[in-house]
Amino acid sequence: MAVIPFTRQTMLRQLSEVPEWDVLVIGGGSTGLGTALDAASRGYKTLLLEQSDFAKGTSSRSTKLVHGGVRYLAQGNIRLVFEALRERGILLRNAPHVVSVQPFVILCYSWWQRFFYGTGLTLYDLLAGRYSLGRTGWWSRKTVLERMPNVKSENLKGGIVYYDGQFDDARLALNIAQTCAEQGGTVLNYVRVTGLTKDANGKVNGVEALDLETAQPYSLRARAVVNATGVYVDDILQFDQPARKPLVMPSQGVHVVLDRSFLPGNVALMIPRTPDGRVLFAIPWQGHVLVGTTDTPLHQLSLEPVALDAEIDFILQTAGAYLQQPPTRQDVLSVFAGLRPLAAPDSLTGNTKEISRSHKLLVAPSGLITITGGKWTTYRQMAEDTVNAAIRVAGLPAIPCLTERLPIHGAIPVAGIPMANSPTELARYGSDAAALQALLQSEPGLAQKLHPDFGYTLAQVVWAVRHEMARTVEDVLARRLRVLFLDARAALAMAPAVAGVLARELNCDEVWQREQEAAFEMLARHYLPQATEKPALRAL
Repeated sequence: MAVIPFTRQTMLRQLSEVPEWDVLVIGGGSTGLGTALDAASRGYKTLLLEQSDFAKGTSSRSTKLVHGGVRYLAQGNIRLVFEALRERGILLRNAPHVVSVQPFVILCYSWWQRFFYGTGLTLYDLLAGRYSLGRTGWWSRKTVLERMPNVKSENLKGGIVYYDGQFDDARLALNIAQTCAEQGGTVLNYVRVTGLTKDANGKVNGVEALDLETAQPYSLRARAVVNATGVYVDDILQFDQPARKPLVMPSQGVHVVLDRSFLPGNVALMIPRTPDGRVLFAIPWQGHVLVGTTDTPLHQLSLEPVALDAEIDFILQTAGAYLQQPPTRQDVLSVFAGLRPLAAPDSLTGNTKEISRSHKLLVAPSGLITITGGKWTTYRQMAEDTVNAAIRVAGLPAIPCLTERLPIHGAIPVAGIPMANSPTELARYGSDAAALQALLQSEPGLAQKLHPDFGYTLAQVVWAVRHEMARTVEDVLARRLRVLFLDARAALAMAPAVAGVLARELNCDEVWQREQEAAFEMLARHYLPQATEKPALRAL
């Protein structure tokens, strides 16, 4: 198969070349991208449209875990855990450049905790079977304090160590989009679906869409249309059935990012019971420590949800109870919020921790297919179920799913290039690292660093524009390089240089460049804790 350049111009040309698509996917998060990849890999003519950037929403704002879900095991949801553990193993095999094994420790301050949590995690290992990432074990008090020197030592008996997966969510989403294109699919960011089209029998047969960069409208025909828009699924469902009951109950999850000194080493901390009955993670991630999350019911949706003061304080206080040096607001380098598309229950109780995290697949009388719920780890299984539904709805040739053993773009190791658990800046590019190195050698001026505290260079910005469909400063600093999620102040300092590179690469003028800088500055302020709003948490 010929390699298709992963550029927006190439993808836009394909819109006029295909009179009717087999599968048209609305939404460029993990579920939508996974569905598009599944469909394209089976040979169907596939189009994906995303109103913003790939993984702009929930899919770039996760806890960075590829996991079975220890908390779901405690809730007795064995089926969900078993499915997620299998998918965790598949994902580690198919995308080793962005997914790695992560050891976790549950601190035990009583022998009862050792028995209780040890028993549960032993079951977790058994459910993983051949997809196990390591056997649960016991660390003595001395070992825990050697490996995790900042945890509180008073009354500490030791810790239970178990193994799960960690990943870069936004980069995996991008790599899935690239893989979809390699399989013959068409994926486009910044194209908004503005309506559905139907035939004389009321069956959905396409969409109306708008290119947000050029204001060019499109009318696109498709045999099957998939609504995979996460927390926005009800907006698309309203196009089909204006009076229908909402399918999704959104919930907000917040994370704070701290300096690595709060959790030195490579071991993550899992707090199995917080004051509100949930779990909290503190995870080494890209040279920093990510701590979260919360679970707050919401009534309003936003592409840029804002963390509440109460959520930030909850995270800092809960984590601080286990650390000798507790973090304060002044220590927070970045704070970000994401929205979960939880399947709405029949009766709203406001207790989101009790809402099912299993995915929900619906086919409307019009033939519109909607997939929602679930989590990052199970995106591939969700996609498989969705495409199987599209085959039935559209009468497509029945071709079996191929993604279980399909490597994700970047997965093929290159000699001398380390994989995801390496600290080097190029590791997460996987097989693209060699070409990125060649770019550096051909244009030495691009070796200039964007910030003294980070290894990112101008070359990575150029690469993001030429080969990763980045269109804005936010695309680069939030999702291609992740700096906004790691250190918002550093991202602000990098913005002018990034805007300059984008303007040159995209042939934009100085006015556009200044607008980009201003827009990013406004955005980045929401990632600093003092910029958050102050209403108290409340249930529905």
